Amino acid sequence: MTVKPTLNILTPIEIPEDVSVKVFKAPPPPPKGAFSDIPVDVGPQYEGQRVRAKEMYVELGGPKVKYKFELFRIRKLEEVEDGEIIVIGPDLSELKEGERYPYAVIIEAAGKGLEPGAEGVLERRIHEFSNYIQGYMHLNQRYDIWLRVSKKSFKKGLNSFKLIGTALYRLFKSAFPIIEKMRIIFVTEPKIVEMLYEQALKVYEERDRRALGLRDEDVDMFYACKLCQSFAPTHVCIITPERPSACG
Repeated sequence: MTVKPTLNILTPIEIPEDVSVKVFKAPPPPPKGAFSDIPVDVGPQYEGQRVRAKEMYVELGGPKVKYKFELFRIRKLEEVEDGEIIVIGPDLSELKEGERYPYAVIIEAAGKGLEPGAEGVLERRIHEFSNYIQGYMHLNQRYDIWLRVSKKSFKKGLNSFKLIGTALYRLFKSAFPIIEKMRIIFVTEPKIVEMLYEQALKVYEERDRRALGLRDEDVDMFYACKLCQSFAPTHVCIITPERPSACG
C-alpha cells in the first residue's frame, strides 16, 4: 500500500484517500548510455520542438487550462528522498487521448551548497531539459506552462511520468553536481493542482519582491542567456536586476 505523501510548498497539504498516488524510483543510468532505457531520444537537438494539436496525445496546462504551474524548491538534505518520482493523479497512460488537463510539476532539491536564491535559476532549466525529451513539448514557465506529449512518442513508450521524471532527474544531476538529492512530483489531479496553485503564486510573488529591491549597482555580475535560440537563433538577453529577460 502506497503511503500518501504530504505536499508542502508553503503549508502542508494532505492527499485525500480517493486520489491516486504512485511512487517510483529513478533507476541508475545504464552502462551503455545515460538515456538508453528511455524509449525516446533525449538531447538538445529537440529544443524548440513543437507538437501540433493533431499530433498530440495529451495537453498539460496551456492557455485553455486555468490551473497549472511548475516550481523548483530548495530543501534540507534530510527532507528529500533522492531519486523519488511521485505521480499524484492519473499517470500519462491513464489520461484520455486528445484531452487537456490541469498540471503541476514540483522539483525539490538539496545540497550543501544550494541556496534558496538559486530556485528561480534552476526552475528555468525545467523548460530547457523538458524540451530535450523527444515528443515532450514545453513552453513558457511558472504559471503559464504549456506542454504536449506527441502521439508518436507515446506509441514509442513514453507513457509514464516515471520516464519523464527519470530523464529530468539525470539531466539536472549531470548539469549541476551541487545537487546531492532530488525528488520530482507530477500532479494531474485537478483538485490538488488547484489547492497548490495559490501557494505557488505566493512563492513567485516573494521572489519578485526580492528581485524588485535590487538595482544594477547592487551586484557585481550580469548574465547572458540564449535559451530561446532554439527558435530565435540570433537572440541573446543581457540580464541585470533592472533588465529582466524577455521571457521573464
